[in-house]
Amino acid sequence: MNRILLDQGLPRTAAIILRDKGWDALHTGDIGLSRASDQEILAYARLEKRVIITLDADFHALLAVQNAEEPSVIRIRLEGLKGQELANLIWTIWPRIQIQLESGAMVTVTSKSIRIRKIPIIPVK
Repeated sequence: MNRILLDQGLPRTAAIILRDKGWDALHTGDIGLSRASDQEILAYARLEKRVIITLDADFHALLAVQNAEEPSVIRIRLEGLKGQELANLIWTIWPRIQIQLESGAMVTVTSKSIRIRKIPIIPVK
């Protein structure tokens, strides 16, 4: 099952649209995390085994600095997406990145590319 957590700044309606299609999708604003720190959101996603989808570059930086193995994070570098547009984007990219997300990845999505970086950045020994 596709378990995701949409961060603030992304439309809440996207979570509703995704749930209607069978996804396990939450929005931080719907679960009391609208004012949570990035660290709190990372901890929640890690505990709940969710992929974070965000506009915020800080999540990738935190994962790298902490040499974290989870959770996977998708950074969307397209602003102003409406709920349906975001849901469509997620459906389109998911098959191309799902395997990497399952093993731990930082993904950056632009209008022209999808970049994937495995985490942890430095393999844990």
